[in-house]
Amino acid sequence: MCLTMSAPYNVRWMKAVAKCSAGSSLCYVVSEYIIEGTSYLLMAVLAAGGMVSLGNVVKYAGCIRNMFGGLDKVIKRVPDLFLSVRRNLGILELAALEDDMYKGKLPVEKRSDGHYSIEFKNVSFKYPGTEQYALKDFNLKLNIGEKLAIVGLNGSGKTTMIKLLCRLYDPDEGEILLNGVDIKKFRQDQYSELFSVVFQDFQLFDFEIGENVAASRNYDRERAWKCLEAAGFGEKLKSLDTYIRKGYGDGIEISGGEAQKIAIARAIYKDAPFILLDEPTAALDPISEYEIYSGFGKIIGDKTAIYISHRLSSCKFCERIAVFHEGRLIQTGSHSELLRDTGGKYYEMWEAQAQYYRENGQEALLAI
Repeated sequence: MCLTMSAPYNVRWMKAVAKCSAGSSLCYVVSEYIIEGTSYLLMAVLAAGGMVSLGNVVKYAGCIRNMFGGLDKVIKRVPDLFLSVRRNLGILELAALEDDMYKGKLPVEKRSDGHYSIEFKNVSFKYPGTEQYALKDFNLKLNIGEKLAIVGLNGSGKTTMIKLLCRLYDPDEGEILLNGVDIKKFRQDQYSELFSVVFQDFQLFDFEIGENVAASRNYDRERAWKCLEAAGFGEKLKSLDTYIRKGYGDGIEISGGEAQKIAIARAIYKDAPFILLDEPTAALDPISEYEIYSGFGKIIGDKTAIYISHRLSSCKFCERIAVFHEGRLIQTGSHSELLRDTGGKYYEMWEAQAQYYRENGQEALLAI
């Protein structure tokens, strides 16, 4: 890990910035008074010696003050320049880190039918610098064309599974297989093309809506429009040329829920064999989330999809639900099957959410 990313370094860096800023401010105040006082003192001496008339004392003193004041401002910029250089050096150090992940050379088979199967076999993983496993002895097979929902408490390993699947990290133990072959053996660029992913911390840009959907300046406008409508953004959609936010020209301000709909449209537009949605509808109400997910299932057709959501009612349309707890897969089955296991974790979470809706008079949301 880069030195600039470590916690001790960040503390030292913040202290250095504070000291430099404080020193710069102090120097600015002191030097301002010194320059102004020196200017008037010099003119007073010259006036007393008859070299300058009394009427020109103020004028010449002001000129000297402005001249040295400009030089003083240049000098004061030096600490800011130092801070900017040091900050950018940290970015360059991060960019210069070598990728030590294994580089496979096997090309990914291009299949028009999208029949790619994924299997996790005895996978264990813990993040660098930690001792606790984020996933432990994890086994799961994704069936071709399956709609799988993943549920569990925070920190149970749901997002970690997605990161491993996309090969943002490699497992510490076990292997992940694509059509029976370890994913590490495939070319990373070709393997990444198999996935359309919407993470919790997705990013939109101050570009046109259509460019955000396609992640490109050149795109199929009709296709982008349909993807936005499918994601539920159609009501506010006036033109694909409309800018998001005010970064460039006149744009529109969008809410968190609308931003999530654009991110979902981006996943639809990529048209990859696997669709991975990691709580992309957290800013939406339960009804809107269900409407998007249920309609989304029709749009993606026979693609393999994985949905992560904290709202269990939104997972009811999935063929299978996987329940995570403390880095382990503890239950799988359909919604009705898991509810029949009254001693299981899924039933416990369902009842906890159901109790909230009952107390707030929103029983109808449970029947969605």
